[in-house]
This record gives sequence, structure tokens and C-alpha cells, in this order.
Amino acid sequence: MVATKQELIERLQKDILQWEGYKPPSVGMRSLVGLGPVEAAFPNGVFPVAAVHELVCGSAEQAAAGGGFVTGILSALLKQGGICIWIGRARRLFAPALTVFGVAPHKIIFISLTKDKDALWVMEEALKCAGLTAVVCEVRELDFKQSRRLQLAVEQSRVTGFVLRNASGKLNSTACAARWQVKALPSAHLNGLPGLGFLRWQVELLKVRNGQTGNWILEWKDGHFNPVKEVLVLTERQVG
Repeated sequence: MVATKQELIERLQKDILQWEGYKPPSVGMRSLVGLGPVEAAFPNGVFPVAAVHELVCGSAEQAAAGGGFVTGILSALLKQGGICIWIGRARRLFAPALTVFGVAPHKIIFISLTKDKDALWVMEEALKCAGLTAVVCEVRELDFKQSRRLQLAVEQSRVTGFVLRNASGKLNSTACAARWQVKALPSAHLNGLPGLGFLRWQVELLKVRNGQTGNWILEWKDGHFNPVKEVLVLTERQVG
């Protein structure tokens, strides 16, 4: 009887995940975006596409780090073709720099809007377009109702959405599949030589639907994210 109840619970959990868009990969296939151990935190061990991800950015530095992290994910999503729309506030993103992550600039359509209301409306309409691969939007505020509209849009089109929230003072509830916070870290020296090394981030998964939260240090190397085993402890003296 106990085994039967456990099997029933497991079956219901799998059904709920599929209803929410977390479909397991086909036999012999893995839907990876190169996030290494981070992907294991998600249901079925697969990064959720056809979902909306929220990145909390408490400063200009975090916004830049979040943009770089998202671009690394886009490099994997765009390998199969497709186009991404990036809705920004001030066009601070230097398009040729996208090639560092293996993203061709002509694969990104940039739209500049200063008002959150306009930006979210454009994002919702873009997310309804099944011909797109991903949509990135920079806003200051996002409430539950707005996020729910975005999530409903991707459930039909299977497009992946990323919201870069450039104000983290009030973290209200949203319907996004995951909430991230990304911070830039100093790059490590290459073989002990001075100069710039590989890009590094501290990536924290604050909330994830039906998954596990966590904190990782990732490095961009050889066209994908690599986990950094050693823990970096930055003191005020080191960063000052």
C-alpha cells in the first residue's frame, strides 16, 4: 500500500511538471545550455526554456553582470538558429561584444524604450511570436499580474524570456519560473600571468519553481560556463 501511494505521488508530480511546461528530454537527448551543475537545480535536471526568468539587478554593475550571464545562455539557445529581441532602456550594450559569447550581433534585434509599461507590452507581444527564440527586457518594476501575462505568452509560443529588473528594493512575488541574482567577480590569472582572465560570475538562484535554490561560481571558458571549484572570498581590502 505504501509503495502504491508513493508511485501515485511520483506520477502526480511528473504530471504537474509537464502541465507547467517542464517536459523531460527525449530518450538519449539532453537539453543543455552549458550551465554545468546549475542545471541540476531545475526539475528533470533541464534548464527551463519556454519560461520567463527574472534577474534581480541591484546596481549598474549587477545589471551588466546579469546581461553577460544572459548572453552566455543565449549563445546556446541561438545555436539552432532563430532571433532574439533585446528591449533596453539606454542602449548601453555594445553589440560587437556579443561575439565574446559566440553570439552574432545580427541575431539580436535591439529596441529602446524608456517606460516600463511600454517595454513590458512589447515583451509580451514578442513572446507570443513563435518565430523568435528568446526575448530579453530591461525594466525597473515587475508585478505578479504582469509576470503572469508573460508566462502565459511563452506557454503558447515556447519562447524563452529574460527580465532584467534594475531595481531590487522591493522583491514582490512574480509568476516567473526562476529568480536569479548575478554578481561579477574578478577574473583569475591565466597560468599565473598578469592581465585579464576568463569572465567570472557569482550566480545565485534565489527562487525556482519545483527546484532547488543554490549558489555557484561560474567562469566563461571555451564557449560555455564552467564551475569554479575554489570558493572566492572578497574582503573590503581586496576590492578597495
